[in-house]
Amino acid sequence: MAAIALEDLRKVHAGAARAALAGLSIEIADGERLAIVGPSGSGKSTVLRLIAGLDVPTGGRVRIGDVDVTDMPPESRDLAMVFQSYALYPHMTVRANLSFGLRMRGIDGDEIDARVQRVADSLGLRPHLDRKPAVLSGGERQRVALGRAIVRHPRAFLFDEPLSNLDPQLRGRTRTELVALHHRLAATMIYVTHDQEEAMTLGQRIAVLREGHLEQVATPQELYDRPANRFVATFIGSPPMNLLEGDTARAAFAGSLGERLANERLCVGIRPQDVTLVSPADGALVGTVEVVEPLGHTTVVHVRCNDTTRLAVTDTGRCDARSGDMVGVRFVPDREHLFAADGRRLEG
Repeated sequence: MAAIALEDLRKVHAGAARAALAGLSIEIADGERLAIVGPSGSGKSTVLRLIAGLDVPTGGRVRIGDVDVTDMPPESRDLAMVFQSYALYPHMTVRANLSFGLRMRGIDGDEIDARVQRVADSLGLRPHLDRKPAVLSGGERQRVALGRAIVRHPRAFLFDEPLSNLDPQLRGRTRTELVALHHRLAATMIYVTHDQEEAMTLGQRIAVLREGHLEQVATPQELYDRPANRFVATFIGSPPMNLLEGDTARAAFAGSLGERLANERLCVGIRPQDVTLVSPADGALVGTVEVVEPLGHTTVVHVRCNDTTRLAVTDTGRCDARSGDMVGVRFVPDREHLFAADGRRLEG
């Protein structure tokens, strides 16, 4: 296994209005599980392609271990990449798909058989070894794609949204399998996804990208508790963080914070679980319930306070609110986040 370092990595596609990557620098430790998340077009897949050698950077360097691999071809980097599309050979059995790369590298036959059996046992593929991909379910095919990567014993694994084609229940189970697999292999893994919940589950650290720029890299809990800016604050967390500005923010947060809001162009963020429903007479703000989303373990209530402010409230108790109800909302003290006019996080 190996550490991976990206140094001022840049990529500009011909004819593009902006850079796909605009100077990305990040170090992934040996054995670390890093998730890269961001909206469509943020540069996530570009990062993987540059690490794998499937694309050429406009500038910057890629290092794997102590070796600068920027100009090396993909086959010399000893990386395994798992795609969203599985990319299995349809005319081959599962056994042949798993062993194909090893045979191409000239690995001894007995060693190939031993590796294939170990991986098949690990991923529950032994009953399918003599079947072809067409008769497998989507989850089984994804496990074959994972197994084909694992059997090679690469220096690092690159995952490009490999669970996007799976149904929600299977996605959740496969996420758990990937984390367990990482524990067994102690492997360096870089996992790209547009799903922030998936990133929070799979990443020991998460890099948040937007329009080719790195907005923040931190542990899942740090991203949630201390987002670096408004974008990260609203991108990480479900439902997203509530944002209040202007007169609404000043009414909601009285006292010294209200005075500061009156003197500066600040935005206040508050997580939905730090907002509570009360009677209209007891609320810091008053609004009308628009939508109630019962999710079993919790209920999300959407409240319209005025034409510009709508709040999401997470209620973990028994919630009797209904659409059209007039309600008050209060905010848990000292749980607010302050952001400057340019979006930067402010302290205090």
